[in-house]
Amino acid sequence: MPPSASAAPVATDLRRALPAYGLASVVVGLDQLTKRWAATTFASGPRSIIGDFLVFRFTENSGAAFSLLPDAGRLLGVAAVAAVGFISYALAKPRPAYEQVAFGLVLGGAIGNLTDRIFRGPGFLDGPVIDWIQIPYWPTFNIADSAVSVAIAILLLGAVRSPKRA
Repeated sequence: MPPSASAAPVATDLRRALPAYGLASVVVGLDQLTKRWAATTFASGPRSIIGDFLVFRFTENSGAAFSLLPDAGRLLGVAAVAAVGFISYALAKPRPAYEQVAFGLVLGGAIGNLTDRIFRGPGFLDGPVIDWIQIPYWPTFNIADSAVSVAIAILLLGAVRSPKRA
């Protein structure tokens, strides 16, 4: 029996998205490894790395970035699931390289923090996210948060630098 005509586009769509999924996997892996390391290393107290400029400090955040929306973990978890679904759908279409990178970073960041919300709480999606990097005048953050922030910068730069689409 010959393969169906619809099988080829699915394989092409998946192949097109593989770099973004690979980058997302790296972000999730680094995020989860560093959070576990921070939980065991800095739970007893912060450690100054570069004076007061860079401090590693274990904190738990039940809300959104910058400690907004405290105790809104379930709502944020649902939003992260929706973001993962939307990005996965968007990656099935041809994208410029900068969008592939940015979407991979956002996907990895969303999954990294979603993993904490799923596995670190007593109920579904109510676990706190581990944050551990602190710099002056900025809330404590983690690798997943950094990936999302870098992705936003990439998307903004790409939008400014790319030719206008009709």
